[in-house]
Amino acid sequence: GDLYLFISVKNHNIFKRSEENLFFELPITFADAALGTSIEVPCINGSKVNVKIPAGTQHGKQLRLKDKGMPILRKSTFGDLYIRIIPEVPISLSKGQKDLLEKFKELENTKLSPTIKSFFEKAKKFWGTK
Repeated sequence: GDLYLFISVKNHNIFKRSEENLFFELPITFADAALGTSIEVPCINGSKVNVKIPAGTQHGKQLRLKDKGMPILRKSTFGDLYIRIIPEVPISLSKGQKDLLEKFKELENTKLSPTIKSFFEKAKKFWGTK
């Protein structure tokens, strides 16, 4: 007779796989994204690796850890591990945090980032205002 094998692969609760590469999303604080930090992240083999998050990291920034993915069949090399950075904005703030952010907002309004400045210039042109 014939032998039929049915193989089911369970999803991992942290990593997503695309061939030999692995992907996961790393939530970090707003402060860590703005100031930069160093953080330990998990690898598929159970180890940890220290990753430097640069100051000013934006939502969706992707970092690549070479050779930290899955083994490539019939080769002695590994795929890569891609980390997508997800800065989280606080949901509830203490009075002290609100006060600090208000002060930051005052300072920030004197020097807009190039992306924000460009957007508002385009919006003014769209609306036909100066």
